[in-house]
Amino acid sequence: MVERRMQQSLQATNLADILERVLDKGIVIAGDISIFLVGVELLNIKVRLLVASVDKAMEMGINWWESDPALSSRAHQLEEENRSLKDRLDHLETTMGATL
Repeated sequence: MVERRMQQSLQATNLADILERVLDKGIVIAGDISIFLVGVELLNIKVRLLVASVDKAMEMGINWWESDPALSSRAHQLEEENRSLKDRLDHLETTMGATL
């Protein structure tokens, strides 16, 4: 029983070490799937997966979550500001068009 618990503990430690290394260094998995029928390509799927820590991703220039409205309150604020500016521009263009 004690040996089994030690083995589980070692496996958990090894898994934690592996996960820490992967997040620290990053890992990329890439693959393409193409389906052809009689020489005609019917479907082409490109799969790209990056597993890394946030710090490592930002080091690599990846920060899409900062501008995703679903993930960032600042992005939502910018989206609202952009919408407001577009409305003001449309109003100005309409007003200027009427005076020309």
